[in-house]
Amino acid sequence: MYWSKYFIPTLKEIPIGTEAISHQLSLRASLVHMLTSGVYSYLPVGYRVLRKVEDIIRQEMDAIGCCELLLPSLHPMEIWKKTGRDQTLKEIMITFDNKKGQHMCLGPTHEEIITTLAKDYIQSYRQLPVTLYQIQTKFRDEMRTRFGIVRACEFIMKDAYSFDRNMEGLKKNYEQQLAAYVRIFKRCGLDPIVVAADSGAMGGSISHEFLVTAPIGEDAIWVNTINGEVVKDVDGTAPSLAGDWVKKVAIELGHIFQLGTKYSDSLGAVFLDEDGKQKPMIMGCYGIGVSRLIAAIIELNSDQAGIIWPKDVAPFDVELLPVQASDPVAMELAQSYYTELKAAGVDVLMDDRDESAGRKFNDADLIGIPLRVIIGKRMLAQNQVEIKDRRTGVMTAVSKDNLKEEILKRLKA
Repeated sequence: MYWSKYFIPTLKEIPIGTEAISHQLSLRASLVHMLTSGVYSYLPVGYRVLRKVEDIIRQEMDAIGCCELLLPSLHPMEIWKKTGRDQTLKEIMITFDNKKGQHMCLGPTHEEIITTLAKDYIQSYRQLPVTLYQIQTKFRDEMRTRFGIVRACEFIMKDAYSFDRNMEGLKKNYEQQLAAYVRIFKRCGLDPIVVAADSGAMGGSISHEFLVTAPIGEDAIWVNTINGEVVKDVDGTAPSLAGDWVKKVAIELGHIFQLGTKYSDSLGAVFLDEDGKQKPMIMGCYGIGVSRLIAAIIELNSDQAGIIWPKDVAPFDVELLPVQASDPVAMELAQSYYTELKAAGVDVLMDDRDESAGRKFNDADLIGIPLRVIIGKRMLAQNQVEIKDRRTGVMTAVSKDNLKEEILKRLKA
């Protein structure tokens, strides 16, 4: 991809009214654009990151036997009335009457919808267990939108739902999801904290949250400085903890629940067991806030100059930066690198703009591509180019003839 032909409208100044580092950098690096409070467009660079994160999620979900589908965003309110959540979630639901006079909502979550689907298709124990998942947009009328895409009115979530014939099956599915979640977050460059949590309006008996400590965190946790144990902060927690605990704030990345029969009972999702009796399906629910995951990655992978993407979620693998676009020798070499690396399967962005070196270097730091190849007259005079590691800041001079091999070696490391 050539910078001059791509859409990367970077900003020099910090946008007014932004508090979180991730919000500031998301706007400055042109990952997202705010249409109105809590509603964002994903621009090309941000959308590439989003797809990389989604690909990681899909790979890990598919690896444990989950099946992807796509559920509707438009829901008849009559389904929500059956579970009573038309009232418990009333404050955040976006509802309206369609032209037929039918009361509808934009889906804030999908437990009712997936359970209705399972009810219509699963009749026998032979069809169980099954786990279905989607990556889809949710809608919540948040009165207090915060930190850009962290708490928005329209956001992207991965939600999975398991259906089992007994609690033993649910527990097995739950453990598989828990392990997959840890792998997903680690591949995104994060080290998650897993902590027992309250199930809240979702229901069920057991749930766990996946957190990372970050300045924008909306959850408080207590961490034991001796053994690393973590406890979610609730009323009355602090006085009961010994002096070896410190309080931190954390951002929630995901939440998983053992729902049991809450939704299957309300919606009549039953199956015929091998003993010939009808029984309610045993359900689990597993969610990841995909868009807020991107914000968390930036919060924990950035510096004063910009974003430092972990390599598995970076929008591009390598940025080629010919210092002077007017130098035909540098541009010709940059073009040959571009062709060679693309042919080798490397995602490449070439800054072919006729801009000052300072502007190019600043923009490169801002968007945070892991490896940068600097092609300038001074090094070319020695038959060399430089590779900059965005995370460490280390500059390495390499022979201009060995650039492709060096890049491929680093990407495989």
